[in-house]
Amino acid sequence: MNSLSGIAFTAFGEQVKWADMIGNLLGLIALALGWRRSVWTWPLQLAAGAVLIAAYLGGHVPGLIGKQLIVIVTAVWGWAQWRRGRRDSGEIAVRFASARERAVLVAGAALGTAAVAGLFLAVPSLSWSPWLDAYIFVGTLVAMVAQARGWVEFWLAWIAVDLVGVPFSYTHGYVFSALTFTIYFVLVLLGLAGWWMKARTHTVPKGVTA
Repeated sequence: MNSLSGIAFTAFGEQVKWADMIGNLLGLIALALGWRRSVWTWPLQLAAGAVLIAAYLGGHVPGLIGKQLIVIVTAVWGWAQWRRGRRDSGEIAVRFASARERAVLVAGAALGTAAVAGLFLAVPSLSWSPWLDAYIFVGTLVAMVAQARGWVEFWLAWIAVDLVGVPFSYTHGYVFSALTFTIYFVLVLLGLAGWWMKARTHTVPKGVTA
């Protein structure tokens, strides 16, 4: 733990922690594997989440820690979902969420954020930024559930989370998290384009999930 929380190097006057760097590199690989619809995206996401928790411990950023806890728990479920999908159809099927499913995602994100923020506001010691932490926490859950279900909209959810979470990481000293945003953004756009085209060219029967 001590070695992971140590400083890997200093760049442009900012210290980059080992855990911050390693966790985000694993996350980049996992994102690329998700774009390719590889089942291995899930164990990599799980590993990235565990390493980043080590980076965030002691940093008074419960939203970022909560985000990684969600990543770990959901990665186990998503891994099982994708393995089942590949076993049943030979590949990971992706599709656009239905109007009802999108409505459920948006409503769940809004209600979940309000509920978690309410908890943080009721117990101030849990968070210095209740609404921001709640947004990151719940947004991550929404994105990963959508990914596990094979919905194209999961990429849009990740963009929404990272547009808030990355600047938050930078202001709290997790420089490598912020520096990797450009690469994340490019991979997300490529992943969105790839899944979008896949969903448009392959009709998936209703009810079939990844």
